[in-house]
Amino acid sequence: MDYFYVITNREKDAGLATTCRVADYLEKNGKHCLVREFQNQEEHQSQRGYTNAKMIPRETQCILVLGGDGTLIQAARDTLERQIPLLGVNLGTLGYLAEIEEGNLEFALDSLMKDRYNIEERMMLEGRVYKDGKLLAEDVALNDIVISRYGSLRVIRYLLYVNGAYLNAYSADGVIAATPTGSTGYSLSAGGPIVSPSASMTILTPICAHTLNTRSIVLSQEDRIRIETGSGRHREKEEAIVTFDGEHPAMLGEGDYVEIQKARQVTKIIKISNVSFLEVLSSKMRETQEVGR
Repeated sequence: MDYFYVITNREKDAGLATTCRVADYLEKNGKHCLVREFQNQEEHQSQRGYTNAKMIPRETQCILVLGGDGTLIQAARDTLERQIPLLGVNLGTLGYLAEIEEGNLEFALDSLMKDRYNIEERMMLEGRVYKDGKLLAEDVALNDIVISRYGSLRVIRYLLYVNGAYLNAYSADGVIAATPTGSTGYSLSAGGPIVSPSASMTILTPICAHTLNTRSIVLSQEDRIRIETGSGRHREKEEAIVTFDGEHPAMLGEGDYVEIQKARQVTKIIKISNVSFLEVLSSKMRETQEVGR
């Protein structure tokens, strides 16, 4: 690789010290490196997210994302239309997506420059939000699409349809539709299963379900899902909200619904090490246990 683009979470890289370290190292080795933070700041202020895909040079071969998993997820959404591979540098605490730690930074950059890496394609979800029977919004998610109650503390009944057929109903605070990548995020916190990120399936997990026998449902990549908001207790009208990777919220009322399916696009994640997902998972679990002591 010869052409790089760097996206940084300023809050996690004080004074852009690590960002400059990356850029200097690449340029000293004769590579081209453009740092998003050094581009026209007026253009950045007018946009949502971390960057505008149109600002990334056409010849870019790799996007380096400095921050954490959240930064990498946002960068993946921002640059999706370009389909450029991303490598995450973890400046946070607990990271599954951001593979590289600061201590291994130069080794990782050397590997990129010498073309010693693999690229994983991560499944994404696309969702369409329908309000009063009309398309209100549509977006994609690398981690999850979440439908949850809004405002009131009362639970809502969510009706689940798969491929046009009624499957189940959840009386819960919400429902998470997660990708395998997102299985270690909010879905896991809600009691969902851990799935290898190389898999291609959709995991549906209720949030604080008010029945004892409610469990997650794992569906194939071909399945088309519809989650409809039902009524609250005593037939009262309730409001729900849908988010895509925690962003772009849209409001739902009773009878409104979200259609979810596998997205046409994928997120390309660069892997430097040969460490398996299970090894990473085991390491992160140990870190979590130590923090909790």
